[in-house]
Amino acid sequence: MADAAKKSVKGPKHTMCRRVGYCLWGKPNCPTNSRTKKNKEGQEIATEGRAYPAGQHGPTKRRGKLSTYGSLLQAKQILRTYYDLGERQLRFLYEKSRQGTGVTGDKLLANLELRLTTAVYKAGLAPTIFAARQIVSHRHILVDGKIVNRGSYRLKPGQVISINAEKSPVIAEIAKNIDAPIPPYFEKVAGECKATVLREPLPEEIQNGVEITKVIEFYAR
Repeated sequence: MADAAKKSVKGPKHTMCRRVGYCLWGKPNCPTNSRTKKNKEGQEIATEGRAYPAGQHGPTKRRGKLSTYGSLLQAKQILRTYYDLGERQLRFLYEKSRQGTGVTGDKLLANLELRLTTAVYKAGLAPTIFAARQIVSHRHILVDGKIVNRGSYRLKPGQVISINAEKSPVIAEIAKNIDAPIPPYFEKVAGECKATVLREPLPEEIQNGVEITKVIEFYAR
């Protein structure tokens, strides 16, 4: 159990999406969304979204009202899943955010957004948070021209993250073709597979679907 707490999201990536009824990352290929596919005859047919918990009784299970503890726990689990973190990693960031002056929740959000893995995803250099974690750990990402393979590396304003197109041509080509909204605290140079951290993010600019106060309340119990 202790080892499992260190690890990020394993298994099916959209299990939490199905549990809450929507895609955490807004991806069209999430099983909670209706899609079209071709049958054996080659005809396109629409499939209903599976916006219900996985398992035998998922489609018929009623969504009961969560208790206060259940609501706090769910917010924490959504945040963990959204950023692809293990329990120990998230708790460490919470403890770090408590230190010094400032609002703990605001500092936690900034620390989450400026982790290298998150920045690679949010700045449009990887299609998903899971792909971002993989290309960082496989040494495809440079920070200010030097390889950094720690997803937990905390970026600072002014630093540049990039992909070496000569050494990682496939990864670079994928990054060039990513057309996703970029938060205002990042600036992406698509043709060069490069992004700059412009500044610290403001709490209202961070769209992750989580009430951060619930997460703080969960850990402060």
